[in-house]
Amino acid sequence: MFRNSLVFRRLGIDTQHEHFVYMREDCHICKSEGFEALTRIQVSDGRETITASLNIIRSEILLPGEISLSESALKILKVEDGQKLYPSHLHSINSFGHLRAKIYGNKLSEAQFHEIIKDIVAGKYSNIHLSAFITACAANNLTTEEISDLSKAMIKTGHVIDWHSENVVDKHCIGGLPGNRTTPIVISIVTSLGLRMPKTSSRAITSPAGTADTMEVITEVNLSADEIKRVVNKEGGCIVWGGTSQLSPADDLLIRVEKALDIDSEGQLIASVLSKKVAAGSSHVLIDIPIGETAKVRSKEAAIHLSSKMMEVGSILGLKTKVIITDGSQPVGRGIGPALEARDILAVLRNQEDAPKDLKERALKLAGELLELASVAAFGGGYQLAKKVLEEGKAYRKFKAICEAQGAFREPETAPYSKEIKALSPGTVQDIDNRKLAKIAKLAGAPSSPLAGLDFLAPIGSQIKRGQTLFTVYAESQGELEYALEYLDYHSNILTIN
Repeated sequence: MFRNSLVFRRLGIDTQHEHFVYMREDCHICKSEGFEALTRIQVSDGRETITASLNIIRSEILLPGEISLSESALKILKVEDGQKLYPSHLHSINSFGHLRAKIYGNKLSEAQFHEIIKDIVAGKYSNIHLSAFITACAANNLTTEEISDLSKAMIKTGHVIDWHSENVVDKHCIGGLPGNRTTPIVISIVTSLGLRMPKTSSRAITSPAGTADTMEVITEVNLSADEIKRVVNKEGGCIVWGGTSQLSPADDLLIRVEKALDIDSEGQLIASVLSKKVAAGSSHVLIDIPIGETAKVRSKEAAIHLSSKMMEVGSILGLKTKVIITDGSQPVGRGIGPALEARDILAVLRNQEDAPKDLKERALKLAGELLELASVAAFGGGYQLAKKVLEEGKAYRKFKAICEAQGAFREPETAPYSKEIKALSPGTVQDIDNRKLAKIAKLAGAPSSPLAGLDFLAPIGSQIKRGQTLFTVYAESQGELEYALEYLDYHSNILTIN
């Protein structure tokens, strides 16, 4: 069956999640098959087969007759040095035709979306193809029906958890606000009142931290679908990364490329959020859309439009969906970055006097809305019930129990390098550029360096004195700190102080 073989040798090359194969330029298979650099080919170990992009080697790093794989491809084939691998031409991928049709503005069916998503999950799409798909679906190029069909395709290609319950709740914030880490607080409140809330969260796309990045500072988040079931059946909820649970697995593959492109299009955003909720077995979903000039959604009109689409697609997918529109003019909490946001979460849950009041109030409002949506609280009574649970300490005890069930409970650490940024003149904070604040935190290393980020101390309306600290930049290395500070040298208009 396999005629052409080469001997595997591990080179230890990290290419993130895209699969690459490495062969010598003078390799007899490259010559006979006409393979060129970046050709998409198939590689098999005789049992499993992967699709990978070819890199041509022109040095002695590989010997004649040898072949290598990127670390991501090696995780799939699990071969060892000296084993034989069999490279061959890639069979025609039919879904590329659907991709081209979408690029030219044609409407796709559920079956066509399913074929595309199935091939994406199977690893047949390179980052170039993923970029093309994301771009073709951006700029409101998907109809409501297409968004629903894309969501269904993303659900079908992964696991779906059935909790055998009609009252499984979840929430999602559209994002764009630094900080704003309400989810762990909300989950702790609603699960302590008996609701079931299996939360699968994303890594950061365009922000310095996602919920999964922040929770990873405190506990384990890389849980399988079976482990999620165990934790939720024991404690009522979980706060995990969705990438290891195989719930709507295409979502995380698309998010990685969206992050590189700095794109978060409406249609794919809705499909991403709602497919995860359905796959996690949710029945009631609360969507938070913050609006502000530098938030992800910038106007009330845009928020209303997105809200309408969310509700419509949610209904098609069988979800009871509620959308609330909130203030997105400034960061929520003080911490911006995984460890700093984790510190804020614990401060609120522990009812510390120095806990960020805005984070607490926002979390209580969202928890109250969920309690009312699930009929645990009467209309208008959710906030007070949530507040009682938080201030009595029940929410913190539940949070700690969930973390321990997930495998650990750790206290956040502090970065070894920091720099206070002080006001050059007195006045009142009138405006904040959320995007630039997030940029500084990312340049300092967040979220890949979990201790990096900002401690923000000057919300809108603050009376500022000359020399007062506006925010502190944290980094895990001196180089990363200086890199972030260099950006500050050229961007002095992050805060408007009059």
